[in-house]
Amino acid sequence: MSEPTTWTLAESARRVREGAISSLELTDAYLDRIDRLDRAIGAYLTVDADGARAQARAADERRSRGERAPLLGVPVGIKDVLNVSGWPCTCGSRILEGYRAPFDATAVERLRAAGAIPLGILNMDEFAMGSSTENSSRQLTRNPWDLERVPGGSSGGSAAAVAADLCPAALGTDTGGSIRQPAALCGCVGLKPTYGRVSRYGLVAYASSLDQIGPLTKDVRDAALLHDVISGRDPRDSTSLDLPPTSLASGLGRELTGMRLGLPAEYFIDGMDPEVETAVRAAVEQCKALGAEIVPISLPQTRYAIATYYIVATAEASANLARFDGVRYGRRVPGEDPIDMVERTRAAGFGPEVKRRIILGTYVLSSGYYDAYYLRALKVRRWIRAGFDEAFRSCDALLTPTSPSPAFRFGERTGDPLQMYLSDIFTVTVNLAGICGVSLPCGFTKAGLPIGLQVIGPALGEAAILRVAHAYEQSTEWHTRRPNLAVGEGAA
Repeated sequence: MSEPTTWTLAESARRVREGAISSLELTDAYLDRIDRLDRAIGAYLTVDADGARAQARAADERRSRGERAPLLGVPVGIKDVLNVSGWPCTCGSRILEGYRAPFDATAVERLRAAGAIPLGILNMDEFAMGSSTENSSRQLTRNPWDLERVPGGSSGGSAAAVAADLCPAALGTDTGGSIRQPAALCGCVGLKPTYGRVSRYGLVAYASSLDQIGPLTKDVRDAALLHDVISGRDPRDSTSLDLPPTSLASGLGRELTGMRLGLPAEYFIDGMDPEVETAVRAAVEQCKALGAEIVPISLPQTRYAIATYYIVATAEASANLARFDGVRYGRRVPGEDPIDMVERTRAAGFGPEVKRRIILGTYVLSSGYYDAYYLRALKVRRWIRAGFDEAFRSCDALLTPTSPSPAFRFGERTGDPLQMYLSDIFTVTVNLAGICGVSLPCGFTKAGLPIGLQVIGPALGEAAILRVAHAYEQSTEWHTRRPNLAVGEGAA
């Protein structure tokens, strides 16, 4: 029997269900691997070993009584921005030191209802602001394919954990690419659902009109399975869509014959890594060989996406992060009076990138600048959505790179925020438009770094993009590769 930590989420659930392995044995396999390897990778901030084992024993008892659930007895990882009852939830920030979640986020509730076992908390960029996980105040997370390179962000801990077989799947969040970009850099699958598909209740907000919870997994079928578990209407989130549960996993396996896939010219730009472009264009040709029709299209709005995103997102962040003031929860730095206390707390608690975005967001919302920046950005955002709507009248889905480059070295972009922001140039449009996208492996550089293909679909188009992703994935072997981590040493 193969090593249990190499199994997919679906395979793990099946083997536990069939009694080939107990949930406790599977959980112990992951806990042992985390103990041996995660000191080198730094994906986990907290591991609830005792709690996981207790839940595994309970899952084994449930199975022995004949109970069934989609993920019964299977461990999963949780990004540090989601509340898990009794666990720390720091959002990678010093300002939430000491805070413990009093409840489960809806997505976590639904994982538990499906029988899954939350294993631990995964590292991230502070308040989900970043593309490399270098902005975490807690620790450094390394890319399992090259420990001198970043795992992407902000869900870098989730992507690194899945890529290194430290959990079979994990939850992340995506505000401008924070699931898809680290999935691309770490060689796993990352799905950003349509805005409103997954409840945001219990998610610590960065930008409320952009944030969406989604899965990071080892293959496309697992992404569909996890999406089916966590999606659906939630009365506690007014933005969640009133739709019946999905069964995306059962609809995979169809051919691409008859599908029209758009290839937007604006996503193949000057400055993109040539190895990335070569791999993505080869993936496009593979989709064509599988029966899809490739349709050249234009999305001229793309050139305005980064500027629009960093106005809308920072404006919402400046409002959302106002609640972190040292009064109600988290860190408090004493001051001479309440105003001084708030100022000192926020100065000490927030990192440089969070401060940068709060200042920018406050500026664009300020009197005299609101119309010039924020209102104009909202108009461009609607234009971006209209461009996608027009494209999807002639295409079922779009094919693009996920990231313009493979994983970069630590410190390579921290001194130039604009270069860091451009890491998300191919992903932010999906969030601005509220549509769906998935990233999956489509090749490797000569240095052995993963490259990601992005499939973008219309609102509620998850079935279409997963159909494309699954057909491509199953016709290649990229998703089967694993980083060569030396057991016990954590060296690549």
